[in-house]
Amino acid sequence: MKKEVKIVDTTLRDGEQTAGVVFAKEEKLYIARLLNALGVEQIEAGIPIMGGDEKEVIKKIVDCNLDSSIMGWNRAVINDIKASIDCGVDSVAISISTSDIHIKHKLKSSREKVLKDMTKAVEFAKKKRLYISVNAEDSSRTDKEFMLRFAEKAKESGADRLRFCDTVGILNPHDTYNIIKYIEDNVDIDIEMHTHNDLGMATGNAISGVMAGANYVGVTVNGLGERAGNARLEEVVMSLKTSLNIKNNYDIGKLKPICEYVSKASGRSISPWKTIVGDNIFSHESGIHVDGALKNPLTYEIFNPEELGLKRKIIIGKHSGAAAIISKLKKYNINIDKYLAAKLLEKVRYTSVSLKRALADIELVSIYEEYIHDNGLDKKEA
Repeated sequence: MKKEVKIVDTTLRDGEQTAGVVFAKEEKLYIARLLNALGVEQIEAGIPIMGGDEKEVIKKIVDCNLDSSIMGWNRAVINDIKASIDCGVDSVAISISTSDIHIKHKLKSSREKVLKDMTKAVEFAKKKRLYISVNAEDSSRTDKEFMLRFAEKAKESGADRLRFCDTVGILNPHDTYNIIKYIEDNVDIDIEMHTHNDLGMATGNAISGVMAGANYVGVTVNGLGERAGNARLEEVVMSLKTSLNIKNNYDIGKLKPICEYVSKASGRSISPWKTIVGDNIFSHESGIHVDGALKNPLTYEIFNPEELGLKRKIIIGKHSGAAAIISKLKKYNINIDKYLAAKLLEKVRYTSVSLKRALADIELVSIYEEYIHDNGLDKKEA
């Protein structure tokens, strides 16, 4: 596993290919700035050969002079690369299919022609002193030996890295690790993971690829992308930091704002229980969990919610315990002991089941006041 892993964000290219999603030019510029502020190393800004607004906004992103590298996406076609050069990008993705099913039915070509077209495009881009990522589309369904040959030829032609594309999201983490390790052991070239989420394993496969030696990960904000989308920026960034303990300089506090902005711009809402950035992911109701979290948050939380601009929430409901009741009422300057908490808990659980939901704080306070009144405890205090 490499000590340094870089992020390649393709929200502005693959993310905008989400069915029904179109970003305004101003939104694209703002998203690029947000990605740059987060610390993303490379931004795939779009497809220059499309011309028109697409080409214009890519030029504007380049003119922002961001710290992030700006990449244009291209087919293995010289005119595509010329369009990218005209935009002023410093790097290009050169994409061509490598699986037999794509070569036969999509390209109506041959393996040898694929190698020839890729080589010609890479050599042209190299003469223009561009950073080059060669994208093997449908890598995950590509013959193993041809995949290796393709990677070797890309390296010989001047490519800086190979983008391994699980284009249809067919892989699992075990097989991902094995194929990336195979390429890593045989070809001296940087490898980028580009994974899709058709089976819900995009992030898992991306991380598995990193564990096998890949040192770039392609992502989109909120997992936008074709069909079920791509590996999610927010999940990958936090997985690298928390699960793999790979040090990076990403400004974690900027994850939630960019996810919220892209959600608004794309018209795709963020679930309250969305991993990493959902508003309710630090909500605790279970009595055992709440008790542990109140004693030490690390018992049930793997990172600090404040890092992401989130807050810990203690939910009062059917599964609550006495510790939660005591803690919640203390917020309202009501101090009770375990005996009274246990008594209140009976009514809390009954009420929660009756309403089929958790209780609002005001409802818990009302239950407390009702109990105090019914048992004459308010008179004793008087």
